[in-house]
Amino acid sequence: MSKTTIAIIAAASAGAGAAITATMYSLRSQSERNLQTKTISTTTTTVSSAPAGASAPIPIPAKQIFANASQQAAETGLSTSAPAALGLAPVDPSGLFEYGFPGPVADIATRQALISSFDRRLRNPHWVVEHITPASLAMRGGDRKHSVFVEDDGVPDKFRARLKDYFRSGYDRGHQVPAADAKWSQAAMDETFFLTNMSPQVGEGFNRDYWAHFEDFCRGLTARYPSVRIVTGPLYLPKRDPADNKWYVRYEVIGNPPNVAVPTHFYKVIFAEDGAVGGNVAIGAFVLPNAPIPNEKPLTDFEVPVEAVERASGLEFASKLPAQRRRRLCADTSCALVIREYADRQKAFSKSRSPSPEPSNAIVKR
Repeated sequence: MSKTTIAIIAAASAGAGAAITATMYSLRSQSERNLQTKTISTTTTTVSSAPAGASAPIPIPAKQIFANASQQAAETGLSTSAPAALGLAPVDPSGLFEYGFPGPVADIATRQALISSFDRRLRNPHWVVEHITPASLAMRGGDRKHSVFVEDDGVPDKFRARLKDYFRSGYDRGHQVPAADAKWSQAAMDETFFLTNMSPQVGEGFNRDYWAHFEDFCRGLTARYPSVRIVTGPLYLPKRDPADNKWYVRYEVIGNPPNVAVPTHFYKVIFAEDGAVGGNVAIGAFVLPNAPIPNEKPLTDFEVPVEAVERASGLEFASKLPAQRRRRLCADTSCALVIREYADRQKAFSKSRSPSPEPSNAIVKR
């Protein structure tokens, strides 16, 4: 999928999103107006000790106690069959929230080396944020051979991604924040193995190859920038069906029962800071397909405007960063991958569960 196609898809998504957003604000504004024009009574339920065997009365919300039609007409002077007048609506949809708010709810987890937002419906992160520095990468307090993948009990049981969902799925449990970025502490590294930091990723040719080189590129930015912040997450982008020339969003769902969505793409938005207070920030946004990518493919082929990622994901990344402080990352520094033989190292690691030697060959691909 080309950068132009991604931008078109993002623009289409923006149109739909704008309509939904307008509806939401319209409903919210109406609700706020209703709250301003009438007094809503509330019920406070007091729980007291009762003799054994006695059943406690079931509290009925005050909003659900309705007067009969003749009484309502006498009190308001309005016909119950006529449309509401004087700004008094005949219904109160917000009364449902007395029984619970439907959501959506984003499960936010704050760890030592990352902060994540989890999507309960797709059992994938919305985003995961990390911060790396030359000092953090120089420390060697953690080793991944001591870490294990774990389910996140901070997510309600029925919405949780599970280890068994990935078992024999054909996909890797792909870190969004790499374990290698948290070597400064064993505890911090262990926390990168929560499934709320994982998405199903193609292994051969992607997670163990091109994506790993991309992660190494991000670490390499600390040689030029004293502070690098990265947000990573999945995308579910449409693809044109040649049979009818229409666009469809199609993705696999793994698990039994099927629970965890397999993203079509992944994004990274990189903020490389110059270290000065109020200084410049070099921003780079990249969207990669969840598929094998030849190591010869230039990273710049996957560079997109930040706005394209925002429109495709429904997220915002730099709304508070003034334009005068922004720089384009790939114009400020070289966006080139250094290709290392990670796949062979990981195969050896999975067999021996012991540290493997450093890669012997490195090739720069621009």
